[in-house]
Amino acid sequence: MTGASSVGSLTTGAWSSQAARSSAAPRLLPAGWPLTALFLGFPLWWMLGLATFAFILFAVPMAIELLTRRGLRAPRGFGMWLVFLGWLLASAAMLWVDAPGAEPGGGGAGRIIVFGYRAAMYFSATIALLYVLNMPERDLPTRRVVRLLGFMFVVTTCGGLLGVVAPGFAFSSPMELVLPEGIASNEFVTSMIHPAAADMQSILGYDEARPIAPFSFANSWGANFSLYLPFFVLAWLGRGAGWRRWVAPFVLLAALVPAVYSLNRGLWLALGVGGCYLAVRLAAMGKFWALNLIGAVVVIGGLAFALSPLGTMVQQRIDAPHSNDRRADLAIASVRAVVEGSPLLGFGSTREVQGSFFSIAGGATPECPACKPPPLGTQGQLWLVVFSQGIVGLALFLAFFCRQFLAHWRKRTPLAIAGCCVLAFFGIELFVYDTFDAPMVTVMITLGLLARGVPSAAQEPNQAGGSP
Repeated sequence: MTGASSVGSLTTGAWSSQAARSSAAPRLLPAGWPLTALFLGFPLWWMLGLATFAFILFAVPMAIELLTRRGLRAPRGFGMWLVFLGWLLASAAMLWVDAPGAEPGGGGAGRIIVFGYRAAMYFSATIALLYVLNMPERDLPTRRVVRLLGFMFVVTTCGGLLGVVAPGFAFSSPMELVLPEGIASNEFVTSMIHPAAADMQSILGYDEARPIAPFSFANSWGANFSLYLPFFVLAWLGRGAGWRRWVAPFVLLAALVPAVYSLNRGLWLALGVGGCYLAVRLAAMGKFWALNLIGAVVVIGGLAFALSPLGTMVQQRIDAPHSNDRRADLAIASVRAVVEGSPLLGFGSTREVQGSFFSIAGGATPECPACKPPPLGTQGQLWLVVFSQGIVGLALFLAFFCRQFLAHWRKRTPLAIAGCCVLAFFGIELFVYDTFDAPMVTVMITLGLLARGVPSAAQEPNQAGGSP
């Protein structure tokens, strides 16, 4: 590969001349429209029951545009990711193999559909990375992408507030109405096409609503909240933010409420680590005024938090770690099954646990719905990758993202710091959240932005102008 320090070329050809020809060609739709339509239209896609599938659908026009270009660029180390994708496809051969500790059989169409969906999400995220990196700055300004992701933080916050004030809000989407009953009633499919504001769970010893809108699960909401946050700060509090700068503090204050009500300890841990990382970077850069400002905001916000009912709820969640043992047992069982049954390729997809962790005949009951554990390979992207693609697949997956973080963590631009915060959040949440849909797309878009390099002064991501 040739090119800049963090970017290589996938094919031969003159990038600059091709970009010029592409920009000069007449367009029926504005440049970069798939990303704009995906994110600005996300509330609509959620109401239609298409929120999860929108990432796949809009990856199609992105891929078509990429196919018209020559000299495609990719981040350094992208070869590892391509090998991982190949390993992912190879693991499909194990879909019909029984895993130790899992229910035997069951390798029918359902398992193939789930594998296909996850594979499509991985490839869609890859296309999003290449699309952002290879679109010329004049056609898809960095500031526009940053603001679109910042807008998604606002959407996530609004959805979270809806889950707090109207936890019972839900309705049948058009997608549910058009799909055959046998498919629409499937639990996995229903979770993706049935819009709901919150999920009722008994974590604190009583039924508590955990916000999920506009996503499918409470943990997905938490992961997306953290990954969009750095872009919101960059776009709404940075230079040239305009009117956004005055609104941003109120948005952040409002966001605190659903962040607590989500009961997402992984989210809280990620935000704490991100705050420490940001403080260290600012101190190393000598920006002590910014460090003092962050400290003042933390102290004031902490006092307001401690004196409100939110502080009590956080303490109750910390005192109720009942899911820890189940998560640990599931992770151990997932890794053991891979080591004993298929260390190289994994098993292609998740499997139902045989019985429970307490009894071979155990399972869910009306009195104890949580007695049936989640499938092997869930409750964390790390465990999903190792169970589905084996130890080799996990090594390729982790090596790629570590390579990207190491390539940018010393850079001092606001975009690089925000991007590294996203990667740090992602690294923590790999252990507790399944991140193969919206979070994975956000992370890959982040890598595309980082690999672009620093835009010119007139094109910095927090300059005024652009949308939304």
